[in-house]
Amino acid sequence: MNKKNIFIIAGVVLLGLIAGLIFSSGEKNGATQKEIKEEVKKEDSFSFAPVNALVEQGRYKEGKKLLDDQKQETTNPAMISRIQDKIYEINLKMLFSPDNEDKCSKIYTVKRGDALAKIARKFNTTVDLIKKANNLSSTKIIPGQELKVNVCEFSLVVDKSQNLLFLKRDGEVFKTYTVATGKNGRTPEGDFKIINKLVKPTWYKAGAVVLPDNPENILGSRWLGIDKAGYGIHGTTEPESLGQQVTLGCVRMANQEVEELYTIIPVGAEVTIVE
Repeated sequence: MNKKNIFIIAGVVLLGLIAGLIFSSGEKNGATQKEIKEEVKKEDSFSFAPVNALVEQGRYKEGKKLLDDQKQETTNPAMISRIQDKIYEINLKMLFSPDNEDKCSKIYTVKRGDALAKIARKFNTTVDLIKKANNLSSTKIIPGQELKVNVCEFSLVVDKSQNLLFLKRDGEVFKTYTVATGKNGRTPEGDFKIINKLVKPTWYKAGAVVLPDNPENILGSRWLGIDKAGYGIHGTTEPESLGQQVTLGCVRMANQEVEELYTIIPVGAEVTIVE
């Protein structure tokens, strides 16, 4: 065999070895990609239908358990966010339902001389929350009547950098809301307390008093004032501004969401505002 043939054979063998390595590597990489795709598919294919069915039946704890289990198995951030939003939704449904008790609620038997305001003060909750959680259309109650009442403390944390408000119950995040905060850092930072609550607040701006029904009143449907004069958490007539730093210093929320807070948060609740 001459040298030319030897070189040809050697070249073919070398090319075969290289091709084998490339094929092997490609197969390996292909398997990895397949695993990734399967994992993504698995996470994206999680169905909320069983959870929704349980919620429709009022079986909130079981629905929440399904979500908690899936959340532990999921690494997809978008899916985690969707699951967490659903958990928040169920938290509120449980809070407002007379048939779902948890560690933060108890059944109170009405005594002679009781009134909803008296019971609310006793458990540091609100009349509105007791009414909503027990499907009451009025404040009338009778001795022997059983009422579900919240017994855990609610508090609020406002994160200015994210324009988020965290509703916390017994120290754990119960729900999050997108808010608007003050431009140029005008929203004060620190620890405060809710000192007053108003329905359809009047806006006392510099040099004018703007009544609730006036289109120029930007405070929306509710006001929760803090113990720093002139500042509070309120609704808005400009929902498109939420998620931005645009206010004169107050914390601005969607009307429907500030109404939720109004129902839940008692006077005296703690509010922490952070950068």
